[in-house]
Amino acid sequence: MELGKYSMGIGDRFSHQGKAQLAAIFLADRHGVDITPVWNKSHREHRIIGTQPARVRAEADAAVQKLLWNKSYFVDADHINLSNVDMFLESSDFFTLDVADFIGKTPDPKELDAFVRSCREYTGQIGIEGIDDPLHAWQEDILRVGEKFLFAIREAGNIYRYIAARKGEGNFITEVSFDESNEPQKPIELLFILRALAREGVPVRTIAPKFTGRFNKGVDYVGDVEQFTREFNDDIAVIRWAVQQFELPSDLKLSIHSGSDKFSLYGPIHEALVRFDAGVHLKTAGTTWLEELIGLASAGTDSLEVAKDIYSQALDHYEELCDPYATVIDIDPARLPTVEQVRAWSGADFVCALCHDPTCEQYNPHFRQMLHLSYKIAAQMGRRFIDALEGHEAVIAEHVTENLFERHIKPVFIGPA
Repeated sequence: MELGKYSMGIGDRFSHQGKAQLAAIFLADRHGVDITPVWNKSHREHRIIGTQPARVRAEADAAVQKLLWNKSYFVDADHINLSNVDMFLESSDFFTLDVADFIGKTPDPKELDAFVRSCREYTGQIGIEGIDDPLHAWQEDILRVGEKFLFAIREAGNIYRYIAARKGEGNFITEVSFDESNEPQKPIELLFILRALAREGVPVRTIAPKFTGRFNKGVDYVGDVEQFTREFNDDIAVIRWAVQQFELPSDLKLSIHSGSDKFSLYGPIHEALVRFDAGVHLKTAGTTWLEELIGLASAGTDSLEVAKDIYSQALDHYEELCDPYATVIDIDPARLPTVEQVRAWSGADFVCALCHDPTCEQYNPHFRQMLHLSYKIAAQMGRRFIDALEGHEAVIAEHVTENLFERHIKPVFIGPA
């Protein structure tokens, strides 16, 4: 199964924007950039909205047929584990194995000892092309990596083998995700994580480490861009080295998700991809849902009221909506507009506050993050929300396509003009 050098996870909460998302991939194709679309939706999102994975497959297949897409595409069972993978087996051919919760659990002592002994040839100074200063790993360093990650990697192996036994090896793409862990993984840790995955027999095609800084939902990266750039470059170099040393899949690449908008990082990411001639898997997740709200706010009076009602009800359920995302949001309740203020807004006011444009005086990142979490409210509206989506499909689709292409695809995959 060919994932391709560049691939993009195009999450869609309500499975209505498949054609609009694919239209953005077509625009990239016209610019000479081949991107594999991967429709993704997590178990958490299905549970909150009350949908099933088959709906994502139906959306992807319908978009591909309607737009006559004749290249590869996938449906991702995003952030799954053994407790919920069964519901995705039939409809998915891409599985993101999320093992962050298992980091730090104590591995079997015999397995740990065998892992450390298997890494003896990599102790000392490790020179890796693309990294200015050699990496260093002593036996105690390898032991610490094993103590921290080996249990999680064994769990990744268990999930992979469970899926392979039911779908057949080679019939799906495997991603391993550590990005929702509490601490970032250093390049030397990534190196030995890859060593452990190779020993575990997991043919990982994309890997999502946690980077330094915060990837909050719906807003830009918060952190040291230069430090991220060094980590991203070093991780690419480590992956290239590990592929050769550990006989991992030749197309293994980094995956970046955790937050929809990472605009300040897109330039450095593009430069690193060019420098190394490397691939990347980029997940955009909730950005499409926000563009639906922007489209509704700009489409007319009735649809604007739907968007306003979602915000009003979201404030009533503030803690319930925020708790599951506590580690990836930074909302100051004092800076959220009141319901009365939002009720008085025009459609243009609502759009300006929500659209991710820091140059606009009305842009409110707290408002944007709050609405990013509020898709549960829209789901509870039932037909009222879905009818609004379908009734204003053309306007919403234009926003979705333009956002994906102009704000995400161009800066990462095409680069500056």
